[in-house]
Amino acid sequence: MKYDICVLPGDGIGPEIVGQAVRVLHKVGEVFGHAFACETCLIGGAAIDATGGPLPEATLAAAKASDAVLLGAVGGPKWDTIDKAVRPEKGLLGIRKELGLFANLRPARLFPELAASCCLRPDIVGQGLDVVVVRELTGGAYFGQPRGEEVRGGERVAFNTMVYAESEIRRIAKVGFETARKRGRKLCSVDKANVLEVSQLWREVVIEESAHYPDVELSHMYVDNAAMQLVRAPSQFDVIVTENLFGDILSDEAAIITGSIGMLPSASLGAGGPGLYEPIHGSAPDIAGKDLANPLATILSISMMFVHSFGLTDEAAAVDVAVAEVLREGFRTGDIMGGGDGRRVGCVEMGGLVVERIRR
Repeated sequence: MKYDICVLPGDGIGPEIVGQAVRVLHKVGEVFGHAFACETCLIGGAAIDATGGPLPEATLAAAKASDAVLLGAVGGPKWDTIDKAVRPEKGLLGIRKELGLFANLRPARLFPELAASCCLRPDIVGQGLDVVVVRELTGGAYFGQPRGEEVRGGERVAFNTMVYAESEIRRIAKVGFETARKRGRKLCSVDKANVLEVSQLWREVVIEESAHYPDVELSHMYVDNAAMQLVRAPSQFDVIVTENLFGDILSDEAAIITGSIGMLPSASLGAGGPGLYEPIHGSAPDIAGKDLANPLATILSISMMFVHSFGLTDEAAAVDVAVAEVLREGFRTGDIMGGGDGRRVGCVEMGGLVVERIRR
């Protein structure tokens, strides 16, 4: 089989981590008999420097024509003071919107080998941590209108609007229920229905949708309590479904308690067309170009690409097993050294170690 992949390295450590993921991609192709044709395009700050905008038309066209999109990271202090309308993050939000990617799946699993890197108490770690956050991606405060900044009463006022239509809530709820059905059949819907009208509608629609999934246990939790419960007793969660802003925060919290934000992949999916796969961490400009970045989240994003875009479950398993073997053998990038055990390696060497362990 031949697959076309649009590769968007982006900024900061993006080119480094994406480079290692592409190595793994081609190794999988060699072992399993697939051809992966990669077209590299600009996004974020790199695109601003080259074209003046964070999402060039050529990039968007290549992404829409591909079978899947692989993204590194965008942003950095270099672009912090430019016009807000063309900030690097606008490229990421724009490509999600243009591709219709409304569902973001962020699995947070603590590898046993990284238990020492987890910031939680040993008794909590011993209960396990394996949760998927299903985050709505194209609505809420990030995209709601009206938004902007103006002067009122002689002072500057900024405003954003959190808004959701019933259809937007229903489609992400379905993704949450379907995801839970494939796992532990428990879905927790997170909202702020005691304060926000938009959350009240959210809860009503999720409850309505639950009638189609009698085999999935549905619960509800306010977002502030959910944030607390993730560190108090994360093993209670199987799948969490929530809106854009809440999901952004909760998935990052889930990531860090698994040992390192450098370990967690994500998949952004729509009703059709290419999905977008990326690590959930940022561009980490302070370590860019120093061979210090952890490429494993990006490599695991390749595994998610195999499952969700290509249906290649054996290939995905080969990547997951290779990553687990590398960790079991004690190889660590700096962010997952934990108590200091293991052999510290750089980004390139970590990628190479995974490549060496890809097999049927």
